[in-house]
Amino acid sequence: MDVRELMRRVPDFDRFPSVDEMHAELDEFARLHPGLVSLRRIGTSRLGEPLRALTVGTGDRDAVIIGGPHPNEPIGALTVSRLIRLLCEDAGLRDGLGYRWHLIPCVDPDGARLNEGWYARPGDRRHYARHFYRPAWNDQVEWTFPLSGDGYTFDRALPETEALMRLMDEARPAFVYSLHNGEYSGAYYYLNRHDPVLAARLTELPALAGIPLHHGEPELPGATTLAPAVYLTPGGTRQAKVFGAGGGSADYAARFGSLHLITELPYWADERISDATPTTTSYGDVVKTGLAAQRELIDLLLAAMEGVRRDLTVHSPFRRSAEDMFVTYRKFADEWEDHPGADRPATVAEQFGNRQTLHMRRLRFAGTFCRMLDAECAAGNLTPAIRAQRARLGELFEGWCDEAAAESPGRPLAIRTLVAVQLAAALVAAEHARG
Repeated sequence: MDVRELMRRVPDFDRFPSVDEMHAELDEFARLHPGLVSLRRIGTSRLGEPLRALTVGTGDRDAVIIGGPHPNEPIGALTVSRLIRLLCEDAGLRDGLGYRWHLIPCVDPDGARLNEGWYARPGDRRHYARHFYRPAWNDQVEWTFPLSGDGYTFDRALPETEALMRLMDEARPAFVYSLHNGEYSGAYYYLNRHDPVLAARLTELPALAGIPLHHGEPELPGATTLAPAVYLTPGGTRQAKVFGAGGGSADYAARFGSLHLITELPYWADERISDATPTTTSYGDVVKTGLAAQRELIDLLLAAMEGVRRDLTVHSPFRRSAEDMFVTYRKFADEWEDHPGADRPATVAEQFGNRQTLHMRRLRFAGTFCRMLDAECAAGNLTPAIRAQRARLGELFEGWCDEAAAESPGRPLAIRTLVAVQLAAALVAAEHARG
């Protein structure tokens, strides 16, 4: 298998597909390859959207590929599309890998529809944040698998999560791949095994597409590093308690002994995110400054929420998301207190990554808050408090967008390069899992 050649053959894309376009493409694959693929409904979303999986291959092992586990992360829809096309058109690749592949381009279509406002303009960070939606933690498919232990139980799986559970129960997969992406970071992975050979192979892939590795702070404090930009998969009850949510797909896949992989890729890149040069600032000061700024942000938005709470009448997903963000990420910030290694110099990557976390939180939170207030205005609820806070938050949002652009203009990454890396990781991991 020539992974480099398969990466090179990924075509250009100028946008991400809508949910309707994803459904239409699945139908087209089924029409073109009637004896090779099967397309079936595996469940129904909370708003009544069909959840469909396409199966291809007749191998003796099963692989489950999950696209769109978070609706603001649509790279996986194109990766699934490209992987289906390769498996259908290349019998040698399909038979050589030896899997039955079960592929889902988007497991949260309800949330994806709320992001379609930016899918057609993926390189514009301001436009992205203005049309951004990410569900509250208890509304996220990826983090609502059942979990129990250490005095904590979560058993409120979403219909979409239950559909994935049924698929995995049926397939008992050897390999599960959850297709994620970040925003302004480097490329990195989560792997559920201490496997230095696979970790090393994964580390090599982003450079082939011109994408920097992530050497900034990990998403979670204390993450175990297996190789540069490869972390041991987080999960379990410790993480679930912080977010008040359930397990991840890796937690559920563990019952089958599956190899589980997550590939995280950015929309925008800056070489500083992979620069390990020490700075003159201590790591502890970088973390402390970043946490203070994040708490200040949350306090500001909490005050704005109190200013309109009595007037809110629309129970929109934006309201649920915003209210959850403020509580959850306040708790999450506390997890970074007293982090080991505070006295050592911070690297350029850590300093840059910490600032990007603040920019990301500002743009996400303010963008969602504005969408919440816009829903009230669209319903005719134009109270003085709502109009005043919408104007104020709109000004803050534009200012924060300007500050992020000035501090880190970055470069939008070509979508084809992101798909190429996710695709290559799928093939490399699937081949490795066969031994």
